[in-house]
Amino acid sequence: MSTNLTVSRNNKIVKTTIQLTGSKSECNRALVIEALSKGKVQVTNVSDAADAMLLAGILRGETQDSETLASYNSQPVTVNIGPAGTAMRFLTAYFALQNGEVLLTGTERMKQRPIGILVNALRELGANIDYAENEGYPPLHIKGGFEQKTNQITIKGDISSQYITALLLIANSLPQGLELHIDGELTSRPYVEMTLSMLKQAGIQHQWNDNVISIANQDFVETSIWVEPDWSAASYWYSVAALADEAELFLPGLTSYSLQGDSVITELMANFGITSQFKDGGVHLKKEPKPVQRKIFDLKSCPDLAQTLVVICAALGHEATFTGLETLKIKETDRIAALQNELAKMGVKLIEKGQVYKLDCSEKFIPEKITIATYEDHRMAMAFAPLALIIPQVEIEEAMVVEKSYPAFWDDFKKAGFEVVA
Repeated sequence: MSTNLTVSRNNKIVKTTIQLTGSKSECNRALVIEALSKGKVQVTNVSDAADAMLLAGILRGETQDSETLASYNSQPVTVNIGPAGTAMRFLTAYFALQNGEVLLTGTERMKQRPIGILVNALRELGANIDYAENEGYPPLHIKGGFEQKTNQITIKGDISSQYITALLLIANSLPQGLELHIDGELTSRPYVEMTLSMLKQAGIQHQWNDNVISIANQDFVETSIWVEPDWSAASYWYSVAALADEAELFLPGLTSYSLQGDSVITELMANFGITSQFKDGGVHLKKEPKPVQRKIFDLKSCPDLAQTLVVICAALGHEATFTGLETLKIKETDRIAALQNELAKMGVKLIEKGQVYKLDCSEKFIPEKITIATYEDHRMAMAFAPLALIIPQVEIEEAMVVEKSYPAFWDDFKKAGFEVVA
């Protein structure tokens, strides 16, 4: 991932068609459902994101050192999920149900990302999970297969929705089912709704009353789950459209009735004059001249769009205020600090006041060249790359970090007329 790429462009008119890979969020959920269904559920349009491919391999019984999980019920097997945060959360719950022993680990950054809330919930259910190094953090020593002690769990709503999803994915496989009580306001609600919708596609019914989600013990049905293209990936093309002088883009396969919370990008980008028209089996983006007026963006339900929106506003000199960014500090990197560091390179400040973040563009300047650090975070690379429409040369450090969710990103950028050179 040490390759640096420099992005540039000789005009600001973008017209192209981009075929996006399957949604990583949908795909990861579908793959776990497929594994738990023992063959009843089949997944189609599997994402080629590195995280999804890694998860698919592990669930098929592969590990990175060619050791198979087929025999892991006789000895502990190390499963290294690298930087894949979603896989860490989902597999913690998945392996707790399987027979055998696993040491679930990842990168050094993964060992700094908290998982105690999920582990505590699984332990309450009866799971056998120990911390191999530091309390509350991976790696985890999981002794699979357990006798369920309770079917009622309370979990805080303002933490990662992936903890909640991990529990919901295994709920119907628990002998007593699961009654999940959500304490406080639910962050990233669309991701929980996505999980429940995909379980429903696989025949699993649920009830959601106030702050309680109930799933009884029940069997999966035979079905196929098609993974929609990735709206998170689409957001970078909305960014390109926003920073271009003229833009007409077509993204096939995306629908107006998506399960993905990040499809709200269509509404957010309307503030920047980007229209979204659903026809011809996809979405057409077009830039219309329009002054940006919206000053406050609440991203509580779509935190993965934060870097995209913040960078667009900074590039346009639009002094917007952002809320709902609480989970950004425990992502692939501390995304708040990363944004502050990189925006400073063009004189823009992202000022934190409690849970409110405000852009100060009063000292903004356009350098001839900017070098962006990515902090092992795919979204930093992709959020800053469209700056090549504003800044003559944008160098992205460790540019192949995009493989985590969008391996074809740089190829697609070239297709759209950007020059991308090592």
